[in-house]
Amino acid sequence: MISNNNITPHVIEALNDLTRLGLADLRETMEKLFNALMVIERECVLQAKPYERSEFRQGHANGFKDKTLHTRCGDLHLKVPQTRDSSFYPSCLEKGERTERALKITLAEMYVQGVSTARVKKVTEELCGTEFSSMQVSRMAAILDEEVAQFKQRSIGEMPYVYLDAHYEKVRHGGHVISAAVLKAVGVSRDGYKQILDISVSLSEAEVHWRGFLENLQRRGLNGLTLIISDDHAGLKAALRSVFPTVPWQRCLFHLAQNAQHYAPSQGMKPEIAQSIRDIYTATSRSEAEMNLQRAVQQYKEKAPRLAKWIQDDLNEGFTFYAFPRNHWKTIRTVNIVERLNQEIKRRTKVARLFPHEASCERLVAAIAMGLNEDWATESKRHIRFY
Repeated sequence: MISNNNITPHVIEALNDLTRLGLADLRETMEKLFNALMVIERECVLQAKPYERSEFRQGHANGFKDKTLHTRCGDLHLKVPQTRDSSFYPSCLEKGERTERALKITLAEMYVQGVSTARVKKVTEELCGTEFSSMQVSRMAAILDEEVAQFKQRSIGEMPYVYLDAHYEKVRHGGHVISAAVLKAVGVSRDGYKQILDISVSLSEAEVHWRGFLENLQRRGLNGLTLIISDDHAGLKAALRSVFPTVPWQRCLFHLAQNAQHYAPSQGMKPEIAQSIRDIYTATSRSEAEMNLQRAVQQYKEKAPRLAKWIQDDLNEGFTFYAFPRNHWKTIRTVNIVERLNQEIKRRTKVARLFPHEASCERLVAAIAMGLNEDWATESKRHIRFY
């Protein structure tokens, strides 16, 4: 923890430069600030300043190691403090490196998409005040792949609610362009916070691919599961019966309401049908919802028989949420929790349009998921309150 007592002449000098020069030479100011903050953090960890005798000392300083950090301000030439007999790495530097992940992804994907080296150098010069060679981009991609692997292999733990969803991206496979399925799992932990559990690119949403995806979650320690929320898909439902046969399933009511529109005999009936479906699933109890359902079946039996049959056969798959705490209903009856992740992915992949292979697609979508997951980890508001 950095306090007023930790403010050093180097910090003051950097702040004075910022006041005097503004953004004119931000790179030099950032170098001074990073170097000063890292020294302060080392002192806090060691609980002693250099050469200070103290009974509370937790280790000893051991010089500095040069490091170049590529940023949008240009290359920062840093002096990273070292310790001799304790584990230490500056958290402020870790945060700085994480904020540059998006830049690394962009550079790597520019090469993947066949952008020329000259064009990449021009873009990086404009963004960062520096240029990256193809070898540097390859190294960045390798580092990113390691981070993605760690993200996809990390332990999970107790997750009462898990949301499953998928969308499709264009990928080259075996000499043809196919629509590959991007499988996603988002969980809500016992303390009420959401996190992205996994994201994976498969050839389709067939049972074999969903089953492998779910089994991987199991291997990583997923437990305490009380409800799975997803849209209806034959492959996914079959995989759930195989991997999580005893866990209740909630069919996404948002997608159910959308499906109802397909059974409207005319365009003019769609608003009426939408309201009827809402009246069913916004009931205050399951028994009331089932009564509303039967009323709707009778209402449309003559004028929209296909809709009436669909309501009778399918809509009660969305009633599982009634068995859970009422303050959770709005959150667990749809997969809307995944929508933010979908938006972030589509914002980036619509530029690429077509990926040369599944690995390049998975690298990008997983890196986006990692960044969003970090954002969620810093949110103070709980998504759901269990207690």
